[in-house]
Amino acid sequence: MTLYARFAAQLDAALDALEAGGALASGVERKAVAVEPPRDPAHGDLATNAAMVLAKGADPNPRARAEAIVPKLAALDFVESAEVAGPGFINIRLRRGVWEAELAAILAEGADYGRSTMGGGQMVNVEYVSANPTGPRHMGHCRGAVVGDALAALLEYAGHRVTREYYVNDAGGQVDTLARSVHLRYREALGEEIGEIPEGLYPGAYLVPVGHRLATHYGDRFVGAPESEWLALFRREAVADMLVMIKDDLALLGIHHDLFASEAELQAAGKPEAAEKWLRERDLVYDGMLEAPKGETPEDWEPVELPLFRATRFGDDQDRPIRKSDGSWTYFGADLAYHFQKAQSADQLIDIWGADHAGTVKRIRAAVAALTEGRTPFDIKIVQMVRLLRAGEPVKMSKRSGNFVTLADVVKEVGKDVVRFTMLTRKADAQMDFDFAKVVEASKDNPVFYVQYAHARIRSLHRRAKEARVELPAEADLSLLEGDELALVKLAAQFPRIVESAAAAHEPHRIAFYLGDLAAAFHALWNQGNDDPEKRFLLAQNPDLTRARLELADAIGQIIRNGLALMGVEAVEEML
Repeated sequence: MTLYARFAAQLDAALDALEAGGALASGVERKAVAVEPPRDPAHGDLATNAAMVLAKGADPNPRARAEAIVPKLAALDFVESAEVAGPGFINIRLRRGVWEAELAAILAEGADYGRSTMGGGQMVNVEYVSANPTGPRHMGHCRGAVVGDALAALLEYAGHRVTREYYVNDAGGQVDTLARSVHLRYREALGEEIGEIPEGLYPGAYLVPVGHRLATHYGDRFVGAPESEWLALFRREAVADMLVMIKDDLALLGIHHDLFASEAELQAAGKPEAAEKWLRERDLVYDGMLEAPKGETPEDWEPVELPLFRATRFGDDQDRPIRKSDGSWTYFGADLAYHFQKAQSADQLIDIWGADHAGTVKRIRAAVAALTEGRTPFDIKIVQMVRLLRAGEPVKMSKRSGNFVTLADVVKEVGKDVVRFTMLTRKADAQMDFDFAKVVEASKDNPVFYVQYAHARIRSLHRRAKEARVELPAEADLSLLEGDELALVKLAAQFPRIVESAAAAHEPHRIAFYLGDLAAAFHALWNQGNDDPEKRFLLAQNPDLTRARLELADAIGQIIRNGLALMGVEAVEEML
């Protein structure tokens, strides 16, 4: 239980006592009561809006309610003071022993400090990347991959069980195009002069090895054969090779999915038909006419009766077709069935989608609400694209020529940890620039460097103490810490709260933001020693204070490691 949760429990007990004594109205909903750090540390260590929330009930005077609550809180043995602020907020100062105990807890719990049971063992399915299996992953896929993977780790740390899933779109027209592109490379491998890649086929050279493999395996058997004889085979072979490539690309980022779910296998198993049957039995699919497109109606448009899902019952703008006029499944129809399948083995569903899919959010939310009868929470996180820059200039790419920057290219140039950390330095739905020069810059303006530099500085302290032959006492006297040192402990103690709030909001970038703040506070404390030698962490003439400050530094280093681990980043021991 976090320090904040422990205090919230004490606050709840105080409110119960006041209700029992008639000082507070009973039965007022407390769900919105919060305990958090005040915006200005000068106001105290904790703040609560309890009186403001309770005043929305029978008694509308929040300050009077606050004045009734304050004596109960001030009487707690770990509280130094409690006072009413403004219209009815309550600010609390804790005794320094609380912070000394929290510092000791960080060091005692180590990698588990911040770990939570809030998830209660619920199973969460996190689906991410899920791009078409038609080539190597590029930087357009990278951000969603990192966000999804970090979120999965965060949810596990917060007490959930997690399935990391990749949906393989291997049943649409794009994989037929892939098969035809590979057939062209297969013929090329057998000596045919193919010339310029025809419009509409995938031009990338990454398909050349696939063509060579098939030429070696099958010889010239399919060179002049009609498409009907080789299309399905080449589709399976090409998708299999692309999945190997995709897994290798993701492994460079330290990403490993638990499950790769095939759309083709989903359809072969009759899952879309089963979902349609389930929905029809509940009058949630009917045969009807699509509305004409808004605006100018195309000349070739004509009304066609299609099976339509009643999406408008669940907040969508219109009912959606699940089959095309030829009876095949629409993308939505197949996706609906896929989510139906996922929901049968998960308590929660989370999808990480690229910004190009934002327009379909309402319909799939509607589908999941219908198929789970509202019992399965479902969240979709939209991830904006990444603009690649080199020294401030956009990196030129061309889909037509197959010239694009792959994920593997970027990882090999700047490293896995730089890529992963950078992808989490902004909210997922905010635009991002990735400048090859800036992400490796040794500057406080580069959060990747600044956090890692803080950890490297911390790890250097014991080496330097040993070199200076400082005789350290066996036990640290934490009562020697004061001022800005205690302020740093208070910031460190927020880590468990940050973990829980980030997990609840499905926002792993909060961990990166917090680590940036923690590193900045540590560097500020370190830099005080440049102006005042007595502020340095290592004082050969004062081993007791040195020991206490090393404990503080070790605790900060532990939290940095814990946070970086959630982001899939390895903490560096020293900066080269």
